[in-house]
Amino acid sequence: MPGIVIIGVQWGDEGKGKATDLLGERTDWVVKFNGGNNAGHTVVIGDEKYALHLLPSGILSPGVNAVIGNGVVVDLEVLFAELEALNARGLDTSRLRISANAHVITQYHRTLDKVTERFLGKRMIGTTGRGIGPTYADKINRVGIRIQDLFDENILRQKVEGALDQKNHLLVKVFNRRSITVDEIVDDLLSYAERVRPMVADTSLLLNDALDAGDVVVFEGGQATMLDVDHGTYPFVTSSSATAGGASTGAGVGPNRLDRIVGIVKAYTTRVGSGPFPTELFDEQGDWLRKRGFEFGTTTGRPRRVGWYDAPITRYATRINGITDLVMTKLDILTGLDQIPVCVAYDVDGERFDEVPVNQSDFHHATPILEYFPGWKDDISGARTFEDLPLEAQDYVLALEAMSGTRISVIGVGASRDAVIVRHDLVD
Repeated sequence: MPGIVIIGVQWGDEGKGKATDLLGERTDWVVKFNGGNNAGHTVVIGDEKYALHLLPSGILSPGVNAVIGNGVVVDLEVLFAELEALNARGLDTSRLRISANAHVITQYHRTLDKVTERFLGKRMIGTTGRGIGPTYADKINRVGIRIQDLFDENILRQKVEGALDQKNHLLVKVFNRRSITVDEIVDDLLSYAERVRPMVADTSLLLNDALDAGDVVVFEGGQATMLDVDHGTYPFVTSSSATAGGASTGAGVGPNRLDRIVGIVKAYTTRVGSGPFPTELFDEQGDWLRKRGFEFGTTTGRPRRVGWYDAPITRYATRINGITDLVMTKLDILTGLDQIPVCVAYDVDGERFDEVPVNQSDFHHATPILEYFPGWKDDISGARTFEDLPLEAQDYVLALEAMSGTRISVIGVGASRDAVIVRHDLVD
């Protein structure tokens, strides 16, 4: 099974980096296929903690080929800052390859992102202000800048001129900001051209050749299912395809090359930004869960919204993605609770919904129908087999598995690299 997709089941921050790292020793290639530096992966290796934002998590594993696919939008300043930080810590980043077709985030994308959010006021989406959405908008509007454009100054200048013709009108006349000159954008982008050139490749060809050779290729998704631009809580979503289908379009491989779809799900639920969140907690339990789980953004540092596990969302994600295996993270965070609530359905104005409502307004007004499970007191961070867990923890996992529509193959019981219980192998 050479093609493995790793995607988030909820609203992101589920621990996808840990799952990718778990596969690292048997992985030949790790591909980031969507998003940009608006999401972060935290990976703990021994006593070392690594926070990655743009780079694939697999870059931390010796001998693994890391790829930034065509579906990613690349902030070159962030790219080289991350590479330099890893190099300074003695890591080899020479195996990184970047798709020539990936789009570039420019200064005007970041500026427009920030001023547009402020302009929306109460209707703001809750973006990170890093220019992700405007860059994807330019991609769809066919006025984007791609990595390959950096190697032809005439084409680059023409494209920047075309993009700024409209954007400067918006900045000056609508947002009361100064106009941006073509020269400052072109000069900035060209300053990275020779540094990035050795990394650029036809990554679609590389990946298909690798799959033909029987290499294990892991496709690592940013954000998560409920933030997908098509299948998430629109409009409170990201601007890319964060579901399993995005691995095909964002990396340039056929869907028949994707053999296993691994969904990452927390033992509870979190999200950042605006939008509906039926199980969200606003009380002392929410504060306890946030602090205990250290639920603060890897990229932004902002507090995450927290709530109990939502079974209908996991079922929905399983169906949308064709998930074959679930990796449940942070089970240890629930240790100490007398009882653990789980959302098994929703109530919308007196009507029960056992699945995620298709109508966004219904989902916005949904309140959770909860079922309660006995908690456990024993520290589970040292558990390495399912039988090592307290019976209450085993029952909790089995109950969630029964509600999810697929098997829970791996359970995270701590922050360290080896704090996992493997019930089913993700590769064989």
